[in-house]
Amino acid sequence: MLHKPYGCLSQFRSEFKGERNKQFLGALHDFPPGTMAIGRLDEASEGLLLLTTDGALSAQVRSPGVEKEYYAQVDGLVTDEALAQLQAGFALRAADGAAYHTAPCQARRLTTAPPFAPRTRKIRDERHGPTSWLAIVLTEGKFRQVRKMTAAVGLPTLRLVRVRVGGVWLGDLAPGEAREVAAFAGCGG
Repeated sequence: MLHKPYGCLSQFRSEFKGERNKQFLGALHDFPPGTMAIGRLDEASEGLLLLTTDGALSAQVRSPGVEKEYYAQVDGLVTDEALAQLQAGFALRAADGAAYHTAPCQARRLTTAPPFAPRTRKIRDERHGPTSWLAIVLTEGKFRQVRKMTAAVGLPTLRLVRVRVGGVWLGDLAPGEAREVAAFAGCGG
């Protein structure tokens, strides 16, 4: 397990010229040959990223039904109406432009900000209005889904941290830190 820091890509290398100066996972640690990320977090997202050399396990963890929990700091105050909309699911567009309907999910307000280390790049100034935190638990994972969902209910995501995949929690792992886990509890491994 790895705490992917803000600004790092969820891959080990890239052949694209525009990504030559980006930070990749391989720069964080000396991982075994054949290591791959199970799923992805976009460059601006942080948190728990599971790594493996087992392709079958990777497919199993990415399959529908395995819970992924995210904490999102959003622009504005989370309302009961926004929570109900998030929980019910709604129509969004996939990366390829195709329409899809999100599965119902769990969503709740966090009454206090999680104790994450400050992000390396400032999010914004308080004079731009209030922010709040919510937890979202998905059993699917489309491209930038949490960001699209919060924006659709009028609460654009300012900071997004994945805190759990199945039964594996991020816990107190610091950004950029990795720890070996015996099994991916709740993920079939």
